[in-house]
Amino acid sequence: MRSRDDGFTSEAVVGTPPDLHNPPMNLGLRDVILPPQQRRTLDELTDDLDLRHGDRRSKYSAFWTMLGLSGVIATAGILVDSTATVIGAMIIAPLSTPIMGIALGTVKRERIRAGRFVLFGAVLVILIGVGFTHLVPGTIDISSNAQISGRTSPTLLDLAAAIATGFAGAVGLARRDVAAVLPGVAIAISLVPPLAVVGVCIAEGDLLSALGALLLFVSNLVSLVLAGTILFAALGYAAEADQKAKRVGAGRRSKVALTVFAVLVAFPLAGNTIAILLVHTWTETVEEEARRWVEPVSGAEVLGVDAALSGFTVNIRSPQDPPPASELLGALEGKVPGIPVIVDTTVGRSTDAGTIGE
Repeated sequence: MRSRDDGFTSEAVVGTPPDLHNPPMNLGLRDVILPPQQRRTLDELTDDLDLRHGDRRSKYSAFWTMLGLSGVIATAGILVDSTATVIGAMIIAPLSTPIMGIALGTVKRERIRAGRFVLFGAVLVILIGVGFTHLVPGTIDISSNAQISGRTSPTLLDLAAAIATGFAGAVGLARRDVAAVLPGVAIAISLVPPLAVVGVCIAEGDLLSALGALLLFVSNLVSLVLAGTILFAALGYAAEADQKAKRVGAGRRSKVALTVFAVLVAFPLAGNTIAILLVHTWTETVEEEARRWVEPVSGAEVLGVDAALSGFTVNIRSPQDPPPASELLGALEGKVPGIPVIVDTTVGRSTDAGTIGE
């Protein structure tokens, strides 16, 4: 009989397999998340996540080929505003492999140089986005493109979702029986599409939107590394690596670096979350006051209010001129900060053209 003394409780190893229908009362949380019979070895994880381990040439070829293709697919999907195409790019994108490799390297306290693949891979996808956008004739309406607008204003909710996805990915990699969840993890953790958005926005000259998309990618990257590091260590891979290398103690420097990085990412995400909530509240206020403003005009209606850096645009349809805009500004005074308001009026008249053939 053998037991482990590494801070987690485990069932004793005996000659017969454990009864899965009647688990022992002393079954630890780690063994619930990762049953011993489903646990992948540290060497297996290393072979999967370290691109420099084993057949390097084949791994490099597969990584760069699939990353390049996923970058092209993601950029094309973004330019045509196709959700299905972008999801396809997420599934085949291999960028999560070196990112989780960073987590494993942190746990093992070994330099597997996975960060280089992430950095150069990110640059490659951004360049593909820039180049592909320049090849497309005309300009892209960034504000109306759902694939772009949904990835340029990350919030703390995106960070929370990314961390949960990182835990799911780490569990999927550590267990033999749940590998089928990894495509779902690839879809949930958006890596290549935000980088493609960065390239598209740079090509269109919208650097602020490009920065927002880059922040989303960085937050997802940090979340994956943090969640992977925590879970890989909790599942016993850190202790196994230390035992093999005959080391004692934890890698404090790596933990401090990851913590500082996470805090630096969380602050702008928190600020962006607050800004989005404020803009949403102000937009609702402008729309409510605009409806009251056009109410005296028969047939007039507010189609919506668009918020942008340049101010609020009130879109209305009216069969005649709306009331003076000064009345709307007066109603908004004290309720919304000093932000420019633009009224875009569409004349809404209907004419009976008759019947074809008469």
